[in-house]
Amino acid sequence: MLTYKSYDDVAWAISTQIWKDWPELLRTDGDIYNDIGIILSEQFSDLEWELFEFLSTGGFNVCFKMNFTNNFGAVIRFPLPGAVMFPEEKVRNEVAAMQFILEKTSDKIPIPVPSVFRSTETKESPSDLGPFIIMNYIQHKGSMGDLLETPGRQAGETPVLNLGLELARLESLYRELAKISLSMATLSLSRIGSLHKNNNSIWEVSCRPLSYSMNEIVQLGTLPRSELPTTTYDKASSYFEALAELHISHLKSQRNEADIEADIDIDILADDFRRKFVARFLFRKLVRDPERRQQWILHDNGPFPVWCDDFRPENVLIDETEKVIGVVDWEFTYTAPVEFSYAPPWWLLLKKPEDWPGGLDEWCAEYEKPLRTFLEAMRKCEDEAIQKKKLLESQRLSSQMRDSWQSGNFWIMYAARHNFAFDAIYWKKIDQRFFGKTPNTDGNHCDVWRKRLHLLEPGEKKLMEEYVALKLKERNIVRLNWDPDEYTVGWIQRMKEIRWKEMEREEKEKTERVSPPSQDG
Repeated sequence: MLTYKSYDDVAWAISTQIWKDWPELLRTDGDIYNDIGIILSEQFSDLEWELFEFLSTGGFNVCFKMNFTNNFGAVIRFPLPGAVMFPEEKVRNEVAAMQFILEKTSDKIPIPVPSVFRSTETKESPSDLGPFIIMNYIQHKGSMGDLLETPGRQAGETPVLNLGLELARLESLYRELAKISLSMATLSLSRIGSLHKNNNSIWEVSCRPLSYSMNEIVQLGTLPRSELPTTTYDKASSYFEALAELHISHLKSQRNEADIEADIDIDILADDFRRKFVARFLFRKLVRDPERRQQWILHDNGPFPVWCDDFRPENVLIDETEKVIGVVDWEFTYTAPVEFSYAPPWWLLLKKPEDWPGGLDEWCAEYEKPLRTFLEAMRKCEDEAIQKKKLLESQRLSSQMRDSWQSGNFWIMYAARHNFAFDAIYWKKIDQRFFGKTPNTDGNHCDVWRKRLHLLEPGEKKLMEEYVALKLKERNIVRLNWDPDEYTVGWIQRMKEIRWKEMEREEKEKTERVSPPSQDG
């Protein structure tokens, strides 16, 4: 089996460079820096500010902070060009999600989200800044991830759970996270999609569910933006089918997805492409086949709870007493199939299964230990909430999460949401459950796809061969077919112009230093 790159290497390089250069530009360009400060100070014109500073660069945002003399702090967050491919939509959805959660959990199981003072989806100020969100700064000591991870992590390394934590302490920390997961699952609407408050101040779903994966496969999978879903959904099965179609479109469009040796046998390469397409066609079959579908879609007609793709311990802020005081980064939040919430969270180990050094089986073995602790913590949260009449018995998640893991439904949910992890999961965790065991196959499941060809429709076989031929034809193309948004394109061009002017200025200064002064008379 060939070794596959996670992302398109050229798209990754461009995005990474923007991630480094753009925040530096905002920090060092005097005009831009001043404009950001003016926006914040004018928002709170009745307060006296005392400190304005760059705060941080995250995976999706650049943040600046302003402190005021009354101990109040405010943050302005800009989506990162090259990392966020739908900045206006991302800002709109995130603001709506925070407002919805703040409003709807106040009398249930509260989630402490920041208060939004202002947001804009368009460019504003002389520096054409925007879109952005202005919200209160939550003074904190660290994150829940800091308490859970193994000490000594180096910069750039992915955190991993500290397996040496005492059981009682681990349960206590998990309990705080379980409360948040439980609270989100109690908020639901009748369709799948992004949240919106209409003119009558009623919350509804009117826009597509913009997911983490949709952003990622445009950013790093070279999928054209036009091939993403554009609608909302009234059935879980319809949404799962859209995700299955997205897996097929992604593989078809992904450029440079394999570490291909120049002299590799063309038949080996073609078969490897076939193996990947067969997996995706069979995954779609699991959704389309009513008999198979009813084994794992439990609530096709909803209602559909709130789901955040980016919710994880690193986004849960704590104070000196280790009390949760804020939950941040609500981008890619939408209402989703109940089955998403029924699956236990992948982040119990902090590191994703496809990134585990020892492989998928070792991840599973390690995962089951903290899972037992988390489910016990969740059960205690449920008991307390039911006793206080803030939760119904039917809203328990702990038993559903246990069933999801034991049945393997967890892996269907994970594969559906994680495009770049699909090939690490399908053959090992999903295929045999629904299509039976296949004798005489090696541990890498390289040849299983051949024994599944009879399950494909004639049209699918024909389409697969067309796709394989196309990918073989394009395998040596090095040109990047990237489809960034106007926000990213505009800043790339602007950064080029700034760098060019800076080079001209430096060259002029260099020339003036080496040239002797003119002699008159």
